[in-house]
Amino acid sequence: MIRTLIVDDREESRYLLETLLKSSGYEVASACNGVEALGKARQYPPQLIVSDLLMPAMDGYTLLQQWRADDRLKQIPFIIYTATYTDPKDEELALNLGANAFILKPAEPADLLARIGQVITGAASAGATATQTSTPIRLPIAMPQEEEAKNLRLYSEVLINKLEDKMAELDKVNRELQGDIEERNRVEEELRWKTAFLEAQVDSALDGILVVDHQGTKILQNQRLNELWKIPPHIAESKVDAAQIQFVTSRAKNPTEFAEKVAYLNSHPDEISRDEIHLTDGMVLERYSSPVRDKAGKYYGRIWTFRDITQRLALEAQFRQAQKMEGIGQLAAGVAHDFNNFLAVIQLHASLLKTEKALSPEKMESAKVIEMATERAANLIRQLLLFSRKQTMQPRQLDLNQSINDMAKMLRRTIGEDIHVQFKFAMEPLLIHADAGMMDQVLMNLTVNARDAMPKGGQLIVETSAVEFDKLSLGQSSLARPGSFVCWSVSDTGCGIPPENLARIFEPFFTTKGIGQGTGLGLATVFGIVQQHQGWIDVYSEVGRGTVFRMYLPRLLAKTGQESGQPDLTAMPGGKETLLLVEDEAALRTSMRSALSQLGYRVLESVSGVESLKTWERHRKEIDLLLTDMVMPGGMTGKDLAERLMKENPKLKVIYTSGYSAEVASRGFPLKEGVNFLAKPFGVNQLAQTVRNRLDQREQEG
Repeated sequence: MIRTLIVDDREESRYLLETLLKSSGYEVASACNGVEALGKARQYPPQLIVSDLLMPAMDGYTLLQQWRADDRLKQIPFIIYTATYTDPKDEELALNLGANAFILKPAEPADLLARIGQVITGAASAGATATQTSTPIRLPIAMPQEEEAKNLRLYSEVLINKLEDKMAELDKVNRELQGDIEERNRVEEELRWKTAFLEAQVDSALDGILVVDHQGTKILQNQRLNELWKIPPHIAESKVDAAQIQFVTSRAKNPTEFAEKVAYLNSHPDEISRDEIHLTDGMVLERYSSPVRDKAGKYYGRIWTFRDITQRLALEAQFRQAQKMEGIGQLAAGVAHDFNNFLAVIQLHASLLKTEKALSPEKMESAKVIEMATERAANLIRQLLLFSRKQTMQPRQLDLNQSINDMAKMLRRTIGEDIHVQFKFAMEPLLIHADAGMMDQVLMNLTVNARDAMPKGGQLIVETSAVEFDKLSLGQSSLARPGSFVCWSVSDTGCGIPPENLARIFEPFFTTKGIGQGTGLGLATVFGIVQQHQGWIDVYSEVGRGTVFRMYLPRLLAKTGQESGQPDLTAMPGGKETLLLVEDEAALRTSMRSALSQLGYRVLESVSGVESLKTWERHRKEIDLLLTDMVMPGGMTGKDLAERLMKENPKLKVIYTSGYSAEVASRGFPLKEGVNFLAKPFGVNQLAQTVRNRLDQREQEG
């Protein structure tokens, strides 16, 4: 049954549509306006929405905009079903905003059901196509400016046209029923209600809206405008426009430019403008202004809309940073193996040269320089590989306080005696799930950077604390999210970072150090490691006063069971079942076969998917579990092999292995560490427990 949400303010319309859909096998819920519909959908997302346009509290256009802006809802088909908005521009606006279909009331039941079925089928086909593609689909950050401007104009025209239509309707009724006072009062009451409804629509808009007449005098402004500009009530409600203009202008970062632009547009009725305004408190508003005219072209005034794009710009910057990191990862994955082979040859020959007894002092020094350069190049490649998703982390449960304390002695030697180092640890253990080596590297990179920022000495403070983020505190950082986190800060009293460099410090290869003093990968490495651990970084710096780096990592609130050591094979869970092991790396295959055999299992082994098919033909009735590598020679992957064998035996259980993480290796099908996936390298105990758990799961399901 397809879950369908009906949105219509008229009870009889909802009832008729509910009856029709339920009789056709749909599961139906309903709402009387856009606000109620959004609440229900976010709580329990439907598979289809059918919405009217003309509704109180929030109309269908605003609902459609918010629907497509919500990550959980934007892929759900949206059908407009209206009897009021019948102009071609109404349909054009709805389709531009993302509607899947625009249907006029009344529609024949069979025709309506057919249209709905077409939308559902089209959405399903689009979803299937997206699932089958091998390249991840990237959604655009924002609608192109020209398209968004067009939609804003269409929306303004639709509202104005509807108001004009109602005004024309009132004029016609007044002429036809001039003598009928009772009917006139009824029509006037209807007009007042619809005018109030349109004003409510303006007030419920996500953007700040200001309407002025042809002389620039304020006619209407909504509450959102007051919120964006922080206009006090006594100024917002004042009839004196000069006071509001003066207040708003004072909040612009460039007040002179702002005032000149307003004056210019008010004196040029044909001009359409779209730009960005930076406010003194750091907020960025997108400003759009267009003339208001009737169908005959008469100029009535100008409508201004203001949209808060501060967070959007921050997300765009974050996305661009992520793209740079991804490019570095692809570069590292492509060249690291061959490059390290070249470095090994160079280093080997440099070492051989140093063993020559007859080597002159000059040549000996050259050999040492070559060896040192080779080591620096190898370190550079190791840092580059941190950005590559082809390198798997080895996370475990860590107490961050203990991890930093273990590094303290070495850090003091590295930093030097002229810098006073102070550690301030939280009183309670701060447990995280992290790669210990990567945590050490983050601390080392940050402390070395702090040392370089204090050439004449200073103070370095490393501090840890537990923090909680809720919905009210998320405004502290655009990257924050609700939950429990460990805050880990490294602060110095050094030279600080100039504002023009602060936005670029995490870019790979960006450095302000002299030639030969830095690779520009230290902070980029820190950024990549923190991101890999689902955390984020906040940086605060003042020139001449110092810098503070704050890393936030998800916190484990309770200790999880961890192995105190590697138990003997005899103490590990084993069995008598038959396993098909498919692994092309001979040494690894031999080790796995030996361990599993000692655990009591019967192991049949193959070096590729193609070869394992022959083994399957001989022993298909005996094999209980397939343990296969994901990437193998012969043109058949582990996933291909498993799908083929499971067609013949649906009860067959599968465990996949890979040098990639589960997220990278899955490519569209679910993998869970310790359940049906083992990330290389893995220990014998982990292998034994995963195999036993998977086989026991088979028995329970059977």
